[in-house]
Parts: sequence; structure tokens; C-alpha cells
Amino acid sequence: MSKVLVIGAGGVGSVAVHKMAMNPDIFTEITLASRRRSKCDAIAASVKQRTGVTIQTAELDADDIEATAALIDAVKPELVVNLALPYQDLAIMEACLKAGANYLDTANYEPRDEAKFEYSWQWAYQERFREAGLMAVLGCGFDPGATSVFTTYARKHLLDRIDTLDILDCNGGDHGHPFATNFNPEINLREVTAPSRHWENGQWVEGPALSHKQAFDFAGVGERNMYLMYHEELESLARFYPEIRRIRFWMTFGDSYLKHLEVLGNVGMTRIDPVKFQGVDIIPLQFLKALLPEPSSLGAVTRGKTNIGVIATGQKDGSDKTVYIYNVCDHEEAYAETGNQAISYTTGVPAMIGAALMLTGAWRGAGVFNMEQLDPDPFMAQMNRQGLPWQVQDLPAPLAF
Repeated sequence: MSKVLVIGAGGVGSVAVHKMAMNPDIFTEITLASRRRSKCDAIAASVKQRTGVTIQTAELDADDIEATAALIDAVKPELVVNLALPYQDLAIMEACLKAGANYLDTANYEPRDEAKFEYSWQWAYQERFREAGLMAVLGCGFDPGATSVFTTYARKHLLDRIDTLDILDCNGGDHGHPFATNFNPEINLREVTAPSRHWENGQWVEGPALSHKQAFDFAGVGERNMYLMYHEELESLARFYPEIRRIRFWMTFGDSYLKHLEVLGNVGMTRIDPVKFQGVDIIPLQFLKALLPEPSSLGAVTRGKTNIGVIATGQKDGSDKTVYIYNVCDHEEAYAETGNQAISYTTGVPAMIGAALMLTGAWRGAGVFNMEQLDPDPFMAQMNRQGLPWQVQDLPAPLAF
């Protein structure tokens, strides 16, 4: 029996449990928990209708360590898959240590009151998980997650040395709304409005948010403007691949999204500090989140594709070489399979794959691990089998920017 407890009933959680139910030989018992059990029940009904598998549901405040540990004790899962908010990572890790369960997440910890996401808080759990004989895998989504696996795969099989690495994330989907986010608006907007930062020659280079733009022709999507920004896998890649001289992350944004974001920022709606409104403290960004479409509602109306991958330059057998590894995912196909659009799909499927590798013993260990530390081969093989096929392309020269 391989029992798993999934915490978080957003789009990513929905995709993950749908895909787990499609692999019943690995996931023999699935429990989905969230603050609102009704959301879990709705996902469970979809899973039952699509796969015939019955999953269990539970109500949980994941900020409550004792309550989370009690649920883990009751379910007795081999693994807790944390697909809740990044603010809750440490509480869930504490509960796993308390109840004796392995742990996996897709996004690193971020304090509620500061737009600062980094791995230091979770890396500090290394000895406690090691001493408990438990495994914690961090950042097992697509970016972070699959992009780190692509890098590790390139270093293992395609390049003897990596000199530069560029991570390219393109969402070519169109949902018809002038402004909406494809995942949690609060997390998305905190991330996008943060200063850009990339790793170069052993140090961080920082600049204004969304100030560096390049055009790129993405397979399956076409030419799009992409913007230099900071993303969490840069930190772990810089740590575990010190040979790489420069690591950058690029993400595409449409003109309408950027126009609305600029106006909202100018009037203070992206602030994360409390302001008084009619005698009550409110967080402007949280209020904005309540006004925007629920990301899970966008699946039925989103058309187009995503393209996410890495371009690595380096050497192979003494010669310069540039390789591009990427996945193209179709929004409509993702929705037909799981009832969710491709942004959720490209995060939820890798979470399921990582969980499967932990449960089957393909990935094992005691302590806290980032994706770069784990064998990429079984993960890459499962991506091809589970709906995220990847391509490798040799480029004639490094990127010209």
C-alpha cells in the first residue's frame, strides 16, 4: 500500500490527484486536504468521474502544525505532497517531522509579510530530516522542478561542462480576460513585481522588475517578448552547479497584462503591507486577488500552448555545444484530461512524478533535497509517459543576448 496525503485543492492539487488516480499501481490510497473541504470534494467527484477512483477528503488548516500532524497520524501516508501556499511550507515540514512522514513541495518558502522567497529556511531542516530518516524534496514542479531536471540531464548526458544556462518560460495561452493570473494571483504578482536578479560570475546581479526584454521564437507558440526576472531555481542551481558562470530566468508577458500590472502598481493595489480602509486593516494585494478570476475557472476558456525549457551552453568532447531542452503543453488537451489548464498541468504532473519516484524508491535518501541532487533519468522517462514529452534540440550557436 502506498498512501499519499496531498495538501492544497487549487489547480495544481487537482491535476496532481487526477494523475495519481491514473497511476493506481503506485498510488493505492489518496487523501486530499484543504481549508475548504468542499473544494476537495469537487475535485474528488471529478477524479471519480474521469478515472473511477475514489479519493478521500479532509478539512485542514495547514498553518496549524498540530492539526496537520494529527491528520498525518490519522491517514498514515508514506508521503505528504504540499501543494498549498508557499507561506505554509515550514508548518507542513514541521508536521511531517512530528508525525514521521516524507515531504515534497513545488515552491520554496516565502514569508507572508515580505516578497522574499529563498531556500535558506527549508535548507535549515537538513539535519532534522536526516536524523529522522525522512526525505524532503523541494521544488518539484516545472520551474522549479523539471527545468532543474533538464539541466541535470544535460550535464549528465549532453555536455561535459555547462558555462551558461537560460531558463525560458512561455505561456502562449489566451483566456479572453484583459487581466488574470494563471495561478494564485497573490503569489504570481509578488513574484512578477520583485526586482530582477540573475547569477553571473559568482554573484547576484540585480535590476528593476521587468526592465530587460528580449524576443524569442517559441516552438508551438511563436515569437513572444520575454522578460528577465528572478526565480527560485536560480538559487539552487547556483549552489549545486558552481561551474555555471551565468544563470538567467526569462518569462513571457503580454502587453495587456503588463499595462494592467503597471496601473495596479501605481495605485498601490500590489502592496502587501496593511492599509486602513473604513477602520479595518486590509492587504491591497489580497483584496485584488478577491476581484480577479479564480485561476481554476480559466481552464475551460484557455486556448493555446505553453513552452518551458532550458538552453545550456558548454563543451562536449572538447567542442563548444549549445543544447535546448523543452516541453510544449496544450491548454485544451490538459483541460480535457484533468479539467485544468496547462499552467496547473505543468506543475501538477511533475509533483505526481516526483511523488511516484519517492514511493517506488527510485529516489531515496534522508535529509532535504533539491531536484538538482537527484537522478534525472527516471523523472525524464516519466515525463514522456505522463503527458509532458520533451524535446532536445542542438542550437547552432549560443543565445545572442
